Amino acid sequence: MLGKLIKDKAVRESIASASVVGLNLVSATFVGLLIGWWLDRWLGTGPWLLLTFLILGIAAGFKNMVLEVRKIQKADAEEHQEHGQDDAKP
Repeated sequence: MLGKLIKDKAVRESIASASVVGLNLVSATFVGLLIGWWLDRWLGTGPWLLLTFLILGIAAGFKNMVLEVRKIQKADAEEHQEHGQDDAKP
């Protein structure tokens, strides 16, 4: 449906890339939270594993987010070079 609404392929790809950035952060945090909660219940360690895996999930989410943004920036720079455009020009 989105493909029918937005005709420009570059805009669709940008929207998809932006949504992946958000999903990376949220999903990694949620997975870390679930693993920590499950381990705490199984081992009876209180909130410590939950907090540890929550922090690890957040860190992993930010790492994935940074990698995805760098990939988007690299693709954008290559596109500008391909078309002979320069960001410094007004």
